[in-house]
Amino acid sequence: MQNVYTVAQVNSYIKNMFTQDYMLQSIMVKGEVSNCKYHSSGHIYFTLKDAKGTIACVMFASSRAGLKFKMTEGQQVIVGGSIDVYERDGKYQLYAREISLDGTGALYERYEQLKRELEERGMFAQQYKQPIPKYIKTLGVVTASTGAAVRDIINIAGRRNPYVQIILYPAIVQGEAAAPSIVNGIRALERIGVDTMIVGRGGGSIEDLWAFNEEIVAQAIFDCSVPVISAVGHETDTTIADFVADMRAPTPSAAAELAVYDIEQMQEKLEEYAFTMQHMCRRALGRYRQMTEQYGVRMRYLSPVNTIRMKRTQALSLEEHLQDAMDRHLRESRHRLAIYVEQMKGLSPLDKLNQGYAYVADERGATMSSIAQASVGGSIAVYLKDGRLTAQITDKQPEEYH
Repeated sequence: MQNVYTVAQVNSYIKNMFTQDYMLQSIMVKGEVSNCKYHSSGHIYFTLKDAKGTIACVMFASSRAGLKFKMTEGQQVIVGGSIDVYERDGKYQLYAREISLDGTGALYERYEQLKRELEERGMFAQQYKQPIPKYIKTLGVVTASTGAAVRDIINIAGRRNPYVQIILYPAIVQGEAAAPSIVNGIRALERIGVDTMIVGRGGGSIEDLWAFNEEIVAQAIFDCSVPVISAVGHETDTTIADFVADMRAPTPSAAAELAVYDIEQMQEKLEEYAFTMQHMCRRALGRYRQMTEQYGVRMRYLSPVNTIRMKRTQALSLEEHLQDAMDRHLRESRHRLAIYVEQMKGLSPLDKLNQGYAYVADERGATMSSIAQASVGGSIAVYLKDGRLTAQITDKQPEEYH
């Protein structure tokens, strides 16, 4: 009778077979990542696939220290580890101990690592960025002597300002010799003393642009005393040189526009400034002319001649008022005098004398109004309208007149 085995026994036997196979205990497998999941425990579960098959993979949290990048769908990776059977489910899977990006992915990993290192050293810090001069006389260009990049830079710079001198350092921009050549170009143009420098090339793959991701190129750009504009590749390409440079341009054409000021735009601005200045001058002249006229009116008003004229007019007016006041006062005085004269006429002794009355005075000439002032035997003077009589008092008789 044939032997019958349990499921656990079969799974254990198969696991033992995997364990005894030396190749499966240390194997490198290449494929595309899919169904990648980061578990809360720290483990990473994913599937490795190619055109003809798939294999389940797991990286335990204890092995993640060596993982230098975040795994995402579609990455091409090389997984190193062992293949073993999970007895409970009866499934085999790849237990990853190390994972690296394959091909361009490896270059990208190097790129990210160098980027982190240079950023930690402060080479990307904004405080070290030099301002790009607005108006330049000489433009240095480090790029290949042939190709679209240099032609675009020359055409655009010449169109924007034909008076700018362009000095080209024909550098190697691809391959093993590219990085030292670019560094030599940067240093050579720095010694010449150009005003601004463009370092770059046309677009390409990450392998084609790799020279601009080398540390020696980044260090040369960082140490350069001349402002550097990085113009590597197309708009979507970003290199280490872009982060270190004083300014990044998405394309060589854009770098030429940033480096060279448009002379036509300058002329338009100058004409605009001239028009604005003329307008402001006319406004200022009009304002000052109006102020001068106001000052003239004020000076005429405050001048000594005008003051004398005004004072003379005031004096004449006061003289007229004084004359009128004096005439009025004389008329009033004459009127009051006439009244007093009439009143005095009523009280005048002469008028009384003319009416038949007499005026009596004693020997001293004092007016006598009572018989008590006279004494018998004394003399008195009696004044009439046409003379005086001297009389002797022979008698006095008191009388009461009612």
